[in-house]
Amino acid sequence: MMFKQFFAAASCAVLLFSCVSNKKFKSAQALAQAKYDSLNGVYSKMQGDLQNCNDQNQKLKSSQQAEIDALNKQIAFLKDNNTQALKQLQDMSVISSTQAESIKKSMENMGAKDAYIQTLQQAMAHKDSLNMALVMNLKGAVGNLDDKDINIKVDKGVVYIDISDKLLFKSGRYQVTDKAKEVLGKVAQVLKNQPDIEFMVEGHTDNVPFKSDGILLDNWDLSVKRATSVIRILQNQYGIPPAHMTAAGRSEYIPVASNDTAEGRAANRRTRIVILPQLDQFFKLMEPGK
Repeated sequence: MMFKQFFAAASCAVLLFSCVSNKKFKSAQALAQAKYDSLNGVYSKMQGDLQNCNDQNQKLKSSQQAEIDALNKQIAFLKDNNTQALKQLQDMSVISSTQAESIKKSMENMGAKDAYIQTLQQAMAHKDSLNMALVMNLKGAVGNLDDKDINIKVDKGVVYIDISDKLLFKSGRYQVTDKAKEVLGKVAQVLKNQPDIEFMVEGHTDNVPFKSDGILLDNWDLSVKRATSVIRILQNQYGIPPAHMTAAGRSEYIPVASNDTAEGRAANRRTRIVILPQLDQFFKLMEPGK
């Protein structure tokens, strides 16, 4: 009896263990199948991508080869045309050897003129850069003066310094004021740093008639006298060589504004320093090695 009970218990245990193991096996089998299917899908996609890459690579090679073939045809066409053109020139009897030599010389002269023009343009650009540097130095020297009192500019390759009448002189007078002497000193310092520079000092007036004082007769006299007064300051107080300066009176005949308004007349009453272009220096810029 005891044996039968033991055998029955053992049989139940074996059956229970067998049932549990079978469930685990099926579960593992299902998981493995799912992983296999997933990997197989990835593999199939990679195979498809690889095939697409191969197809695109083949198309690219075909396109590049077609371009190479087209370029080779163009090169062959140009070579053929060049050969034919040379042959036609050799066969032409209407142009004599003298005429051919003349054409050759004309072509050489054209090349020389092109080179000269390029050199001239380079020299002009260099001269313009020197003028701009001079303008910047002058503006830096005079500082924060009102633009209505002093104006520095470059026009057509010439440097102009315009100083207003009210800054330099009292009304109807030609004696330079103390404030103006300070300004002229700053300008003179820049000009002295350019030892080869030459300039003209021009006096300008408005169109209001000047009343003669027994010494000056009219605006011509006043404009010239103001120019010479500025030159004497630059020479005697600031050491500018007199041979580098020219005094000129322009009277009322080169206005920069209308004389119909007070503002216009004030703008016309000015002293202008004109930095003269040196043609010999300009052409030196075009010499080899300059």
